[in-house]
Amino acid sequence: MRFIVKIQVRPWITSWLVLALALLWSCNAHLYPLNSQVRSAYHRQLRDMRKIYRHFVPIQLPLDSLQQAFWIAPSPNFNIRQPDLVIIHQTEEQSCAQSLTTLTDPHRAGRVSSHYLICKDGTIFQLVPDVYRAWQAGVSRWGAIRDVNSVSIGIELDNTGKEPFPETQIHSLLVLLHILQQRYHLDTANFVGHADIAPTRKQDPSVYFPWNELAAHGFGYWRDSVLADPPADFHPWDALRIIGYDLSDTTASLVAFKRHFIQTNLTPVWDSLSLKVLYNVYQKYRR
Repeated sequence: MRFIVKIQVRPWITSWLVLALALLWSCNAHLYPLNSQVRSAYHRQLRDMRKIYRHFVPIQLPLDSLQQAFWIAPSPNFNIRQPDLVIIHQTEEQSCAQSLTTLTDPHRAGRVSSHYLICKDGTIFQLVPDVYRAWQAGVSRWGAIRDVNSVSIGIELDNTGKEPFPETQIHSLLVLLHILQQRYHLDTANFVGHADIAPTRKQDPSVYFPWNELAAHGFGYWRDSVLADPPADFHPWDALRIIGYDLSDTTASLVAFKRHFIQTNLTPVWDSLSLKVLYNVYQKYRR
């Protein structure tokens, strides 16, 4: 005679088992290659963010400022931010390990972060979830967007700024960009560099960055091989503004444009080549 034993697992035991497995999974070295202090700061930040969403805090208004009642009626019709731009950076540090420390230091003056960091060997670290606002753009502007951090995803590339970008690193970047483009339906024009959005402060990525290769895969624009002369009524500063550049410092904006689309000559003057390139790129942004 065989006996069949039925084991009934109480719901609270199942919950604890799931929690235990989640904790074990979160200790995976590929998820947290950082020290315990950084991990604690990360979880503390998550807890603080969740508090904001958990508690519906009413606006406190002086009682005599309204003639009618002020009510709270929470609506479920909202979501977390939807990224619209991708900003490419270079770390300008000596190693990926050093950059990881900089981008995750909770006590560093002027704390910075990005959503992703790509090492020279192609290893990708995700530092901040896409739906959260990383601190990577700083004081910047692109077109009418003044708070670039709130609408963008930042990608840091391990590079000193004085060296070419390895093929393995660019391959990983292209794979990541493809995923982001498919996930968030990003427009071709919305892949730019840090110097494009902050021309007075930043120079990254450098002239070594292969913008032409990214454009060939649909991430940003690049100049055509055959360039036409602009018409007589072509206004270069208006074109630069329409592309997205901030013209509060025209010299810096011109240099940033040439760093991105010409790369061989960064002198702050409109020469024949730069005008042809600008006219060519400007037409792509107008489509």
